[in-house]
Amino acid sequence: MRTKSVTSRRHFIASAAALAASTKLATGLAAENPATEQAPKASSPQKGMKIGFHTDAFNSAYWSFEKCLEWAQKNNVHYIECGLIDGVSWIHGLGYQPHVALYEDPMLLRRKMDKYGVRFSQVDAAYPLSQEDGPLRGVPYVMKSIAWAAQIGCPCVDTTDGLHAPEGLQDKEAMAMMKRSYRQILRVAEAHQIIVNIEPHGYFTTNPDMMAEMQAFSDSPFLRMNLDTGNTFIAGREPMAFLQRFLGKVSHVHVKDVSESLAKALRGGMTGIAVSHCSLGEGVNAGNIRQCLAILRNAGYHGVLSMECEGASGPMIEKSLAWLRNTLKELGIEEAV
Repeated sequence: MRTKSVTSRRHFIASAAALAASTKLATGLAAENPATEQAPKASSPQKGMKIGFHTDAFNSAYWSFEKCLEWAQKNNVHYIECGLIDGVSWIHGLGYQPHVALYEDPMLLRRKMDKYGVRFSQVDAAYPLSQEDGPLRGVPYVMKSIAWAAQIGCPCVDTTDGLHAPEGLQDKEAMAMMKRSYRQILRVAEAHQIIVNIEPHGYFTTNPDMMAEMQAFSDSPFLRMNLDTGNTFIAGREPMAFLQRFLGKVSHVHVKDVSESLAKALRGGMTGIAVSHCSLGEGVNAGNIRQCLAILRNAGYHGVLSMECEGASGPMIEKSLAWLRNTLKELGIEEAV
């Protein structure tokens, strides 16, 4: 379905390239490590922040990826994030999963997304790299995801660790294993000029000292961080302090609230939330999100704010979208397209 507001293919391709460049430039990517391979530069300064969403919002609704594109077009949202599937899944093949398989041709999918005026801000390849099988299963998965992302014009690939300490490995052993894994991954990322984000989501990554060690695995400018306001909060951290410590590394943001009941029951005992069953602004993390947005504004962040919440087939994520747009307006932050 086409509307008059749908962008042309030429504009889509140019915008996708600009998104990749501006994401890297907005976080000081090229300037931070002048001795290493440089990221492409944006042709003009970017303004405001972009709004997107993770298709996880529609897992329980059993939507297809294209139905998510329809939702994005209807609600004037131009950035999307989804999980990548390495192989064949019956539920995905039948059209009941809102994610994308790596066997899908990226150029053909790019044309389909063009029709809806939507592009990727990030793709999710978050196989837990801290597990014992991380090098065997996770590393090839992430490397394939990087090459696929480059073909479709997506600037970032998301990665993480496991929710719990890995069985059979000491912390030092797991960290050494992940260091080797990320160095392999970054060789491919640098070749394709794709950002590899580490998301605070697990045992290692929600610990700020361990996250700092992981960010130091390499001096590559393509190793960055995807801040998650909900995961840092449920892990017992303060999202603002976490953001301030890694502000220069943030290239993508998951905006996630936490219900009062979940926080009371599990805060400090969990390291990540699969999908928040709470609209943005209606949970106990809303004030922290607002302060994080102010910090990002003051730092000149111009990247994507990707909403993560249960969509409930629309109403819950639409409430989140309205709250986020209103909060950006109150903070004097322009919504960029």
